[in-house]
Amino acid sequence: MKLKDYQHASLDTLQAYLEEARIIGPREAYKKITEKPEVAARLRGYPAKYTPIKTLPNTPYVCLRLPTGGGKTILAAHSIAVAKDAWVEKDFPLVLWLVPTNTIRSQTAEALKNPRHPYRKALDEAFGGRVRIFDIGDFTQIKPHDLRSNLCVVVGTIQTLRVSNTDGRKVYAHNEEMEPHFSAVPPQTPGLERTEKGNIKFSFANLMHLHQPLVIMDEAHKAGSKLSQEVYERINPTALIEFTATPKGFNNLLHSVTAQELKDEEMIKMPVVLDEAETWQGAVNSAILKRAELQEHAERDREAYIRPIVLFQAQKKGEEATVEVLKQHLIDNENIDPNKIAVATGAQRELDGINLFKPDCPIEYVITIEALKEGWDCSFAYIFCSVANIRSSTDAEQLLGRVLRMPYAQKRKEKVLNKSYAKLVSKHFSEAAHSLRDKLVDMGFEESEAEDNIEAEQLGLDDGLFGRQPRPRPTMKVEIQTSQEEASKMNAAVPSKVQVTYDESGKTHVEVKGFLKPQEADKLISYTPESLKPKLQQSINEHHAKYQHEIPPSQKGETFTLPRLMAYVQGELVFGDPDILMEQHEWSLADHPARLEASEFNIVDTTNTFEIDLDGNRVTIGAGDTAEQLTMNVEVDDWTPTSLVQWLDRKIRTPWLSQAELLAWLSDVVTYLTRDRELSLSQLMRCKFILARKLSEKIHGFRQAEREKVYQARLFGSEAQVEVSFDHGFTFFDEMYEGVPKYRGSYRFKKHFMGPDDVPAFDSKKVNGEEEQCAFMIDSHPSVKYWTRNVSRHPNSFFLPTSTDKFYPDFVALLNDGRFLVVEYKGKDRTPEESRDSREKNLIGKQWEKASSGKAVFVMATIEKGDPKEIRNIINKDIS
Repeated sequence: MKLKDYQHASLDTLQAYLEEARIIGPREAYKKITEKPEVAARLRGYPAKYTPIKTLPNTPYVCLRLPTGGGKTILAAHSIAVAKDAWVEKDFPLVLWLVPTNTIRSQTAEALKNPRHPYRKALDEAFGGRVRIFDIGDFTQIKPHDLRSNLCVVVGTIQTLRVSNTDGRKVYAHNEEMEPHFSAVPPQTPGLERTEKGNIKFSFANLMHLHQPLVIMDEAHKAGSKLSQEVYERINPTALIEFTATPKGFNNLLHSVTAQELKDEEMIKMPVVLDEAETWQGAVNSAILKRAELQEHAERDREAYIRPIVLFQAQKKGEEATVEVLKQHLIDNENIDPNKIAVATGAQRELDGINLFKPDCPIEYVITIEALKEGWDCSFAYIFCSVANIRSSTDAEQLLGRVLRMPYAQKRKEKVLNKSYAKLVSKHFSEAAHSLRDKLVDMGFEESEAEDNIEAEQLGLDDGLFGRQPRPRPTMKVEIQTSQEEASKMNAAVPSKVQVTYDESGKTHVEVKGFLKPQEADKLISYTPESLKPKLQQSINEHHAKYQHEIPPSQKGETFTLPRLMAYVQGELVFGDPDILMEQHEWSLADHPARLEASEFNIVDTTNTFEIDLDGNRVTIGAGDTAEQLTMNVEVDDWTPTSLVQWLDRKIRTPWLSQAELLAWLSDVVTYLTRDRELSLSQLMRCKFILARKLSEKIHGFRQAEREKVYQARLFGSEAQVEVSFDHGFTFFDEMYEGVPKYRGSYRFKKHFMGPDDVPAFDSKKVNGEEEQCAFMIDSHPSVKYWTRNVSRHPNSFFLPTSTDKFYPDFVALLNDGRFLVVEYKGKDRTPEESRDSREKNLIGKQWEKASSGKAVFVMATIEKGDPKEIRNIINKDIS
């Protein structure tokens, strides 16, 4: 299972933290990592503080936040390999995987034991298939040879271990079957629980304490009690990695993923389309109608089988709409086949053993109260209908989360299948909207994210859901005579802009909010009865003619293309991207020194520890605690230069170096360290993880130097041949930024390419609204025909190459004279690093401008005095 970009980013931050913690300690590493601008921006709104486990201050203890639907469990599986290399530094660590309930425990253990499941595949790939999974109830099955030669993962609940009095708990009890694990443990070993006679208990808890497991904690916001801290002290973890959607103050939050990132990666169905009814019967009827509509769209989506499901939340016993009442209502009043209904409560488990994804499964409606909140996961659930008051329900956010997962984690061609739907009971629409927003926040979404991703089922209501003044949109209304069936077909043509209603007199009312793009108008006309097409077409033409000045260029079908920077390499024109240029550049690792000097890496062997001097930082590692000697003892005869080289090769192999080349270089490094620097092989073997990281860092440094060399030579050198290509350019078009958060300020932009309601939100990392001020100046500039925000990292956005990355300027525009304008806004540089970054961006921007032969202008708008009017002067100077 390929990880998403936001999951890679989470793991990269975790790895960076653990590697820093190895050198400067967990607390200082947390401070260093969370102060990085890109990390700090993610943690905005959360307290960036570090609270260690009281008795284990040197144990890394951090939390990763992912909203519901973000794949916490697959990320947890991958985090084990990251922690192994960056902190634990054992080939086969012991892992204690803790979850909140027994239901999730059994499901997680079952998934990890299944060799075809993505969780298990992640572990098998990282550990060469040498993986053993144990349920905590079966801990006596763990044998010493398992710990020596395999990754061992024990899945349990925090409740199993979280007791103030350990008497009577199996995990703390003396068990003779565990004796082989303790046969060679010295009687005086500290930190272990003992029997009444003072002997070491042969217990699971003592086994954990002895081997210092890596702890993975799911739903970590539930594990902040004093007893939980005592559990950690008893099991003596080497590191603790937590995962949650809703971190609390006690979680040491290291990385936070946004809902927008999940949406961009097609993991969740958003926005949530909200509809309300005054009665629970009305909400149920609306949910049934919506499911039927979605089913029609699903049948047109030929790429994959989807059967939309309604998830009903019934009221509890003693209230009006209980499970029994709701089911009977579906059968008697809505004519639903009982075989299509499943009840899933604590007492009725009608989903047990049923595969909802099978095409022959009849289930279309699931009724529950709260039982589905544990481990139930079916991405066919599209509609959440609560007949309870969700504001007071503690279970609604868990159930709502079950309709957010995107089928097959892939956007559907039928746009209505990319959204989820909430049908709620409420006397006032704003109350329902705020209730839904609050539940999304409880699920791990930021408040602004939640508001941006809730829209109204009825046209025209979504702009004012949360107190923002609705922006008036031109409305076209026309009355025609159709049948109810014809009106229903027309209503499905452009549901986001057109609402078609049929009344009992036989009249059909067509209402258009905003403007129809040419293809949308054609689609609506095609769904209209033949005799009525001329009248409707005339009404659309008149409406567009009346408001011609308000129609954004993109909605008229216009596009514009910015050229891409290209370079000639050996007579062939290629993208001016360092990754592409490196493919044409021959370099060899053999041309770089195969040495580590004492200033880079040194080892001082003492009685009980190794002290490693790593680039001036002192790293202390144990020569081997009792558990290490028992489970990881390798005979010295097996420690050969060849075995070390082969291990290093497996650890730091890269796709852009041949294995033969890497092996030869590593062999020279090991020879240099053992022969010339006289470091013993035994020392190197014990420090092999740190050695691997240092060598990997060195190799990446060599490649970056080569990358910078080819970048300079091919794009700026005396023999560089650079030009631009419109054929391979970046085309801007209507709805290219669909799903991207929009600007919610009071200013109404007049020249935005996609219209004033579709301006992508400004970069929150640019302080004091400076980027927004820059947009005001561009929008009001007399030479600008139209412009748009250029969303960073978006697959359709314009970028220029730098020696290390891709550079996405803030704004792109078309000038009245036909030239293109690209603007990168920079406030006064605050650090030398930012200054260097700005200089490189300005150089490549000007090179692109030069290569365009007068067709484009690049502006680096740097404000020194804090006056936004400076931007206008800079633009005027550059475009003249």
